[in-house]
Amino acid sequence: MERKGAPLCVGLDPMLDRLPLELRGEDPAGAYERFCRGIVDAVSETAVAVKLQSAFFEALGSRGVAVFERVCEHVRAAGLLVVADVKRGDIPSTAEAYAAAFLEPRGGEPPLADVMTVSPYMGGDSVEPFLRACREHGAGIFCLLKTSNPGSGDVQDIPLADGRPVWQHVAGLVESWGEELVGESGLSAVGAVVGATHPGVVETARRLLPHAVLLLLGVGAQGAQPADVAPAFAEHPAGGLVSISRPILYAHESADGDWREAAAAEAERFAGELRAVAAVG
Repeated sequence: MERKGAPLCVGLDPMLDRLPLELRGEDPAGAYERFCRGIVDAVSETAVAVKLQSAFFEALGSRGVAVFERVCEHVRAAGLLVVADVKRGDIPSTAEAYAAAFLEPRGGEPPLADVMTVSPYMGGDSVEPFLRACREHGAGIFCLLKTSNPGSGDVQDIPLADGRPVWQHVAGLVESWGEELVGESGLSAVGAVVGATHPGVVETARRLLPHAVLLLLGVGAQGAQPADVAPAFAEHPAGGLVSISRPILYAHESADGDWREAAAAEAERFAGELRAVAAVG
C-alpha cells in the first residue's frame, strides 16, 4: 500500500463462457491458466494483491487444482500478495491440514498463499491452527464476518439477547484473536471479510475491529461503489483491501482491443477511485 497507494485486490473468478474468444477453443484448464496469467501480468503494476477463488479451479478437477497452484506462484513472482479464497473451517485436526495446505512452507518452497479466507463460525478451536500459522510463518487470515451475499442475514444478523447481531459478536472474537498479532503498522494478521453491499456495516466493522484489515467485497458486479468502503480507511490507509473481480476480468466484453489491455485500464480506473477513498478515509 505504501508503494502503490491503492488498496486494490483483483479477484480471479474465471468462467469459461466469458473468456476471450481466442481462449475458448482450448481445454478448460489451459484456458484458465493463460487467462489468469494474462490478467495478473496486466494488473501487476496497479494492484497490491490477487484473490484466487478456488471453487472455479476445483470445478475442473485435479488439473484445475494444479492450475490454481501455478497461478498462485505466478502472482507471487509478479510481486503481489496471494489471497487464497478457500473459506475453510473445521475441527482442529482438519483445520491443521488446511493451514498446512495454504499457509505453511512446503518442502523448502514458500507457502502457497500469503493470506487465506477462514470461516470462524465453528468457534475458536477451529481457528487456532490458522492463528498458529500466522504466528509461526508470518501468514494472514481473513475471517468471514458479514458477507456480501443477500442471504447472509439468515445467520449473521440473528439478534442475540443483548440486541446485537451474531456477526458483531464474531467481530469481538476476531479482534481478540488478532490482538497478539498486531505488527509495527498497527494492523493485525487477523482480518475480516466484510460486504460493502450492506449500508453501515463497513463503518460498524471498522469501529469493532480497529486493528483488522477488512477484505471488502461487493464493489462492482454486486452493486457497491468505491465510496461505500471509505470507512474502512478511517484509522489507517491500509485498513482495507478492496476485491474487484468481474468488472476487471471481463472488461473486454465492453471494450475494443486486447483483453489484457482492457483489464489493465479498468484496474487503473478502480485504483484511481480507491486511491482517493483511502486518502480521505
